[in-house]
Amino acid sequence: MARIAVVGSINMDLVTTTGRRPEPGETLLGRGFEMVPGGKGSNQAIAARRAGAEVEFVGAVGADLFAPVLRQVLDDAGVGTRQLRSAPGPSGVASIVVDETGENTIIVVEGANAALTELGPADLAAVAAADILLCQLEIPVPTVLAAARHARVAGTTVLLNPSPAQDLPAELWSAVDIAVVNAGEAERLAAPLDSVAHVVVTRGAAGAEYRGPEGEVTHPGVRVEVVDTTGAGDTFTGALAAHWHEGPAAALAWACTAGALATTKLGASAAIPSRAEVESALPRAQRN
Repeated sequence: MARIAVVGSINMDLVTTTGRRPEPGETLLGRGFEMVPGGKGSNQAIAARRAGAEVEFVGAVGADLFAPVLRQVLDDAGVGTRQLRSAPGPSGVASIVVDETGENTIIVVEGANAALTELGPADLAAVAAADILLCQLEIPVPTVLAAARHARVAGTTVLLNPSPAQDLPAELWSAVDIAVVNAGEAERLAAPLDSVAHVVVTRGAAGAEYRGPEGEVTHPGVRVEVVDTTGAGDTFTGALAAHWHEGPAAALAWACTAGALATTKLGASAAIPSRAEVESALPRAQRN
């Protein structure tokens, strides 16, 4: 079983469904509304846990009504929350609009995630004890760098999902072993990605591809009835991390299948499939 430390964000997603997304200045009537725990870090942690990994989460919630709910969703998933701290003010929030095709528009307000500015001895110990450190960019970049730097010293593999895409210090890129990006991020980050040993590019319904020391691997998309694409990329990344030790081909198969299944339900963390659900959808040769 892989051991994964996630240093990342946790949000409450405010999800509105509508026939189509509004144009600038336009008001539409929505079809439904739900509050679903999310955040790239939390989503990826839950996805990795449901894919079979042992997961410890390092992050921050606020001092509001959302905080206990966000903590509980990690606890219920079996994700370790000993390093989940509380910060003054609101928790992170994401406002999400999902249209009838399942495509979405998202605005994230950092809230307590912005308060994750330092990593203490217990946080760093969790990173050092892990096989993989999994990070994203919804928390301060200096914190991501500190985690990656410590992982490098401890011999922990660093997997970065550089989203939302932004300019990053060269020292961070030099510490990254695996990068997971979508097609748009791959274009924007082409130069720094050249320095990363293992690069995985997701292409939505078309699947994903890998390039690295073991050559190139592609996996086709998995056909499903799409309801909501929110969190599909996070589900992909968490599943990939959980099965990375099996090699790129097996990890890609797991990730593509899990990511596709996540689009068949509304919401982010609520839609992440279980290990049994993914195994039943995998080709027989790739089940284990």
